[in-house]
Amino acid sequence: MFEDHQSEVAELMQRDAEFRSLYYRHRELDSKVRDAELGVLPIDDVTLRSMKFEKLHAKEKLTQMWESAQAAP
Repeated sequence: MFEDHQSEVAELMQRDAEFRSLYYRHRELDSKVRDAELGVLPIDDVTLRSMKFEKLHAKEKLTQMWESAQAAP
């Protein structure tokens, strides 16, 4: 997520604790979902679905925050 904008993301993470926290939570969920889908992390379908939903919600919020930060002077 935001791979093409690493320096801008790093700057935003320094300025905004909420963005930083949400960014790391999204990365954690991404890793867990990937591991669960590979069968490395044993997890039931309901929990996996919940994690995917939380990950999507985090991504949407991060995108909103990113767009707001880019629009600000």
